[in-house]
Amino acid sequence: MSVIENTARDLIAAYDQAPIAPVREQLNGVAEAYAVQQKTVRDWLAGGRRIAGRKIGLTAKAVQQQLGVDEPDFGTIFADMVVPHGGEVAKGTVQQPRIEAEIAFVLKRDLSGAQVTAEDVIAATDYVCPALEICGSRIADWNIKIEDTVADNASAGLIVLGEQRSAADLAQLPQVAMQLAHNGTVAVEGRGEACLGNPAIAVAWLAQALARYGEGLKAGDIVMSGALARMLPASPGDVFEGDFGAFGSVKVSFAG
Repeated sequence: MSVIENTARDLIAAYDQAPIAPVREQLNGVAEAYAVQQKTVRDWLAGGRRIAGRKIGLTAKAVQQQLGVDEPDFGTIFADMVVPHGGEVAKGTVQQPRIEAEIAFVLKRDLSGAQVTAEDVIAATDYVCPALEICGSRIADWNIKIEDTVADNASAGLIVLGEQRSAADLAQLPQVAMQLAHNGTVAVEGRGEACLGNPAIAVAWLAQALARYGEGLKAGDIVMSGALARMLPASPGDVFEGDFGAFGSVKVSFAG
């Protein structure tokens, strides 16, 4: 087997076993890390999973600086990763879970190409809704650099979508205010502008990035646009609720 095949195999196995050591030393940069991610996605699809959309990570400049990169990354959302609003996450479903609040886009038509703009994103969007991403890492102790998280499907775990749907408005999105409560107490606050200045800009970046791999976004896709504030660790028994003001709220709990 090649390094890419071996790394993909080890990451997939880690979902059902235990987190593994960082993989960055065995990969030749970000391009090989994406090759690992693509291999894992192909294997999951062959096993019957279905793609529901994409997620964008590393939209915060501070996190980019921490990992030594100058652009976000992306991963794949599968249909079995979507948790209903108010749902409960069983113990062990996500390894080393951390949670962050985001704005999710749901598309009404395909979106692809190297020249996609934020305005194109708005035109292609059916609606936006409040969302929570439950990130997970198959890398032990979250000891990650950019190659680790890219290979590990951008540290994807689960997503939770709020029930309120709003029209996507380019000028309004940066102003969306969010409070994320942990067990009833507000733990972090953020605004839409924390996501690359505007979440629609992040989705445009994603469409452009996918074009480099001959791919694009599809009608019906869910796109998690990126965090509005820092991640919070999640433990059994925890309850998280994101309040997005006029844009609605979204809630999830973790089984004790």
